Amino acid sequence: MQVKLLRLLETGAFRSVGSVEPRQADIRLVSATHRDLRRMVAAGTFRQDLYFRLNTFPVELPPLRARQADIPLLARSLIARVAPDRPLEIDDDALAALAAYPFPGNVRELRNILERATLFCDGDTVLPEHLPAEVFQRAPWSPDRETGGPGTDEAVLAALGGHRGNRKALARRLGVSERTLYRRIRALRATGQLPD
Repeated sequence: MQVKLLRLLETGAFRSVGSVEPRQADIRLVSATHRDLRRMVAAGTFRQDLYFRLNTFPVELPPLRARQADIPLLARSLIARVAPDRPLEIDDDALAALAAYPFPGNVRELRNILERATLFCDGDTVLPEHLPAEVFQRAPWSPDRETGGPGTDEAVLAALGGHRGNRKALARRLGVSERTLYRRIRALRATGQLPD
């Protein structure tokens, strides 16, 4: 398939299934992947020439868990799309819960969660009880990781970005002590990842 796609991109010619006549196409290709194509090229599982053809104007988009500040805007926009006939709002506590969730399924998972929530919502506001249980059960940061680790700072920043209550409630939601939370916040401020 990679060879066929490369040929189409280079020549603009293709053949319909069952046809022997070549046809010309004038196309612009926009592609997206969650895979590391550079690594795949190095491993020999993705053609280097096709990679360079596709990599004309790359746009790197970090995963949703690294863009917690985008969650409120995305959530409101997605609710308007999944329930266009209902003027629904989303509660601040529900937004805080979503901001603390790591979203392994990225924006698609956020959309599915919100679509499910709108089905459970009888009123005009999506509340935390309308969100699925996994949003609350899968804490991105646990006490045994309080000293560091690849997701720790990300998780604290994500939780702080969507939190509207006091630090005690935030610590409880993250499953850590207040002291541990204050230590992590101090460390983030010292490294410049969190403003004073």
